[in-house]
Amino acid sequence: MIEDNEIKAEVSPFAIRKGEIKTFDGKDGYVSMNQIIHKINIGHITDIHFAILDLVNEFEFITSRQLYQLLELKGFDPKSQDKLNNKLEVLVKSKILTRYYFTSDEGKGIYRIYCLEKMGKYLLTSKEIDCKWQPSDNTKPVPMIKKRLAGNQIIIAYLRKVKAFDSYTVKPAITAKSVGKIFKTSGCSIKLTKNGKSIQFLFETIRREPEWQKKLVEKLRLYQDFYENFVQGDSGFSSMPQLIFNCEDDKHMVETFKEIVKSQIEIPHIKLYFTTDLRQNAEHLTESLVEFKLVDSKYKMENLELKILG
Repeated sequence: MIEDNEIKAEVSPFAIRKGEIKTFDGKDGYVSMNQIIHKINIGHITDIHFAILDLVNEFEFITSRQLYQLLELKGFDPKSQDKLNNKLEVLVKSKILTRYYFTSDEGKGIYRIYCLEKMGKYLLTSKEIDCKWQPSDNTKPVPMIKKRLAGNQIIIAYLRKVKAFDSYTVKPAITAKSVGKIFKTSGCSIKLTKNGKSIQFLFETIRREPEWQKKLVEKLRLYQDFYENFVQGDSGFSSMPQLIFNCEDDKHMVETFKEIVKSQIEIPHIKLYFTTDLRQNAEHLTESLVEFKLVDSKYKMENLELKILG
């Protein structure tokens, strides 16, 4: 597999493209549970297939490359991307998983997205694994799926490259106390621990979807409420988490920061940090975060150097 730092892409694969739609690439028709049980009994569906199923259940939407990286991290040997793709094909044909790709004005997407099917939920439930999947989950729009994929990549990057990595949550639920609303971070949360001290990052993924500026302001108001009223233990955080906006590219970071300044919604007690999808591909993440500082009455974008990300 090509390493992250060998990828020469100039545009994130998880950026929004003009006229983009989600296209079904799964299997039509009916597959019975008896057929699936037969495949398990004769060894066509094995432990690694169930590990794949667990990961798809946890992340909701995921690419085959992300699955490969996560399987390796969990101690499985997928052998090669082609062999993993063959295993995914078995699960798709058995209607345990289903598959989509994106099509836009630029053409057909280069990767496939995997998510659960009804049979997949039945198998997980039979193993007493919590599975909240519903058929309507697969109807989620392109921007929502791309936010999830970008959040996955952050988790994988920190798992693979940061020695202080402790744990992650895919979509942490946050409580805005004043308005009495529970909302979910669109990216993920990551806990880092070094020398007995911990810090937690909250990644909010921003995409250039229709009315993204308006949606950003609405989310900012909820974060403002959360941080203004934060006490130890709120939403499962032992200390106030650091908020990081994950954008499509460097220009989008600037656009996002300008929108935050224009909206005049201050987040108390914390600095706002920014990053992009492609910054997660660097060999080391020590300079993957950005801060906007006021210099001579103008805001300047500066790379942060955080040794804890080494």
